[in-house]
Amino acid sequence: MMANFIEELYYANIESQNMKKKKSKSYSREMKILSENEDVLLEKLPEEDKKLFLEYVDAWGIVDGESVVDSFITGFKLGARFAYDTFVSAESDILKEG
Repeated sequence: MMANFIEELYYANIESQNMKKKKSKSYSREMKILSENEDVLLEKLPEEDKKLFLEYVDAWGIVDGESVVDSFITGFKLGARFAYDTFVSAESDILKEG
């Protein structure tokens, strides 16, 4: 159940009021390069190669997306474990008096 919550948070189906929606300049620049290069390649490639290229782009998008979600969930769990170990675990002495 926790992974579903984390995944929903990642996909912005659950929003925090503090979440940034603005992308960096370098991100925008790289997205523009990707888009322009894809357009150029689609114009220049023969029909049978266009299909192959588009299948590659789609497959890479899926693989990359799954990897990013997995990294987000892993990082979230690591942060939760850090907080648990710091404040709750039996070994933690941060909340003990003395």
